[in-house]
Amino acid sequence: MIRLLTTRAPRPSNISAVHQKINSSVCSSLCGFSAQAANQTQQNPSSTSHFDSHMYGALLQRCLQNDDPISAMGLHCKILKRGNCLDLFATNILLNVYVKAELLSEAEILFDEMPERNTVSFVTLVQGYAQCLQFSEAVGLFTRLHREGHELNPFVFTSILKVLVSMECAELGWNLHACIYKLGHESNAFIGTALIDAYSVCGCVDFAREVFDGIRCKDMVTWTGMVACYAENHFFQEALEAFSQMRLVGFKPNNFTFAGVFKACIGLEALDIAKGVHGYVLKTRYEYDLYVGVALLELYTKCGDIGNVQQIFEEIPKTDVIPWSFMISRFAQSDQSEKAVNLFCRMRQSFVVPNQYTFASALQACATLGDLDLGKQMHSLVLKVRLDADVFVSNALMDVYAKCGRIEDSLELFEKSLNRNDVSWNTMIVGYVNCGDAEKALSLFLEMLENRAQATEVTYSGVLCASAGLTALELGTQIHSLTFKTNYAENTVVHNALIDMYSKCGRIRDARLVFDMMNERDEVSWNTMISGYSMHGLGMEALKIFQMMQDRGHKPNTLTFVGVLSACSNSGLLDEGQAYFSSMLQEYGIEPCIEHYSCMVRLLGRSGHLHKALKLIEEIPFKPSVMVWRALLGACVIHKNVELGRMSAQRILEMEPEDDATHVLLSNMYATARRWDNVTAIRQSMKKKGMKKEPGLSWIENQGRVHYFSAGDTSHPDMKVINGILEWLNVRTRRAGFVPDCNAVLLDVDTKEKERLLWVHSERLALAFALFRTSSGSQIRIIKNLRICVDCHAAMKLISKIVQRDIIIRDMNRFHDFHDGICSCGDYW
Repeated sequence: MIRLLTTRAPRPSNISAVHQKINSSVCSSLCGFSAQAANQTQQNPSSTSHFDSHMYGALLQRCLQNDDPISAMGLHCKILKRGNCLDLFATNILLNVYVKAELLSEAEILFDEMPERNTVSFVTLVQGYAQCLQFSEAVGLFTRLHREGHELNPFVFTSILKVLVSMECAELGWNLHACIYKLGHESNAFIGTALIDAYSVCGCVDFAREVFDGIRCKDMVTWTGMVACYAENHFFQEALEAFSQMRLVGFKPNNFTFAGVFKACIGLEALDIAKGVHGYVLKTRYEYDLYVGVALLELYTKCGDIGNVQQIFEEIPKTDVIPWSFMISRFAQSDQSEKAVNLFCRMRQSFVVPNQYTFASALQACATLGDLDLGKQMHSLVLKVRLDADVFVSNALMDVYAKCGRIEDSLELFEKSLNRNDVSWNTMIVGYVNCGDAEKALSLFLEMLENRAQATEVTYSGVLCASAGLTALELGTQIHSLTFKTNYAENTVVHNALIDMYSKCGRIRDARLVFDMMNERDEVSWNTMISGYSMHGLGMEALKIFQMMQDRGHKPNTLTFVGVLSACSNSGLLDEGQAYFSSMLQEYGIEPCIEHYSCMVRLLGRSGHLHKALKLIEEIPFKPSVMVWRALLGACVIHKNVELGRMSAQRILEMEPEDDATHVLLSNMYATARRWDNVTAIRQSMKKKGMKKEPGLSWIENQGRVHYFSAGDTSHPDMKVINGILEWLNVRTRRAGFVPDCNAVLLDVDTKEKERLLWVHSERLALAFALFRTSSGSQIRIIKNLRICVDCHAAMKLISKIVQRDIIIRDMNRFHDFHDGICSCGDYW
């Protein structure tokens, strides 16, 4: 009934129909009171009005106690017909009935029509405004109360302090505190507790303590308020001390006290104390209380005691959504997504209605699992309960669709959202980065700045990752500059993204500079720096960082050893790589995974130990992946071991028959061995299957634009100049003694044609473009989608010496830094 009354009700002047709904108990009471009224009227006719007011006041009081606003409205109608005979006391009761029923419009009309008002009238309507979240109106009414000279009693101050806390303006409690002090109410426990709460929200713990010390007769609620103030503001030791003092003076804690104490125990990681308090909870029978139960769940979750967590959850009442939401959230956040989803389903079977936080956590679990069907079902349920406009729920839905590869659906939700926050923007930016659309991610970032949305560390990390994916150094450095204008210039997450961006854009020295400037480093910082050096072929530098990491007390993890073994593989550090691989399980207790085995197969194979690499594959305790066999096939191509390479290719094609890269590698291996019949057979097979060799592409960034080149490309508008520079480079390199390696051309054509084809490889076209488009002496950075060929590698070394320019080429595996005729890879790649 109350729920129906939340809509606008008919006004008292037009409510004759409501008379029929007055229940029989109220009617009989009216008859009883009417008989008494007749007797008293005969004795004293002047007492009629007073008695009517008394009678109606008693009936309204009964309506208030029975939570029966319909009957109250019927009575109000009778009263108006009899000439509004209510006194101030009875009118305040009626006002309270309307406020409790959230009939604020009727309450306002009644208040405005009251011939006289007192403090109770004002406080009742203030509470009504607060209940309906109309905080500005509540403050305005308090101002009017004060202006009209009504009494400022404890109920006034506590009500308005609660309003200020609710509207997140608790700092205005300072002004009220001065007024309270002036009126001599500072020692009142009722007012003092409300002040402690206000100062707690502001973080003014010292002022809260002063108020607490000034209260003469402290009760249990006052002590609880002080314990909660300390706990909420991370004064955990002080919270426990206040709890101890409270017990010494003889007060027994309630459910809210225990909740604050458990929070303090969690902050101090004082499990033994918490268990003692838990024992006290059991003695006082508060273990079944909702607030205590949730605090215990939080405590044992932080301690990792899953057994106790589940036992407590099963024991506490579960008719409220809070414990369900808590457990679902903790499961979702601790990588136990299946448990989170199962618990959500169990919650639905218990007929508990989920709220926005429940949906946000359950959808997070769906996103982690990549379960699109379940995500869609939850989306339908969200629409059914009309929570789709909630920002937490809409953000979680965007994340589900993004992680399930439906980024277009995420964008549709994003564009429809009217309540976007920083998480909304970050979800879309990171979603596009993970989907490989870095350009769209950067476009959204610019739109975010135009909309004056506040960027966070997640935003900067995402857009720096996008810049790294595009190797857009210029844009990455601009974003780096932008972080200095925010509070994130020293943020560890942002620094880690900067190290990654500079590493992938060929600026390993700048990456190391960022790393050295960090005040705090986490595992990601060390791993990113190790991987950066590995990518640049600087294996010994990577191993130095690894040693430094251990010296500083950081424990390596699975990803650390992927970086270390990759560094050994890229630099040919065979002995070191084998030693680190053996130490993983023996010294660090880390079981090697497929990535570690792939690095070792690549290291052994590239070093010429092909049969050792094969033996290692046979010793893998689980089924070898395509990645492992592809590493062996690549080594066979380099060392021209046709039979082992053919066997490796066969294993790959058994798992992935349509893998075009394997067909190409096998074809190249046969071409190197001059087995042209096999080459033709493979190419015909690829043609039948509709497979095409990935064309060699190189690109270079210049003045904010990216220029693409493919082998033999003639479409670029500057092609005439590019051809001229290539001819000039051909002449200069031949004079310096360069002899083309025609074995790099895996086609059955004559030598002259092979030499011509080598000079129109995509990286050379990009280099020629850079020589006339970039300033003299500046670094040239070229990105290539395939492995650089032997002839181009030799030519780049010589050209870097001739033109006196540093040339950095990032191929599909690593970076090559050419400087004065030498490459950073040491001709090992």
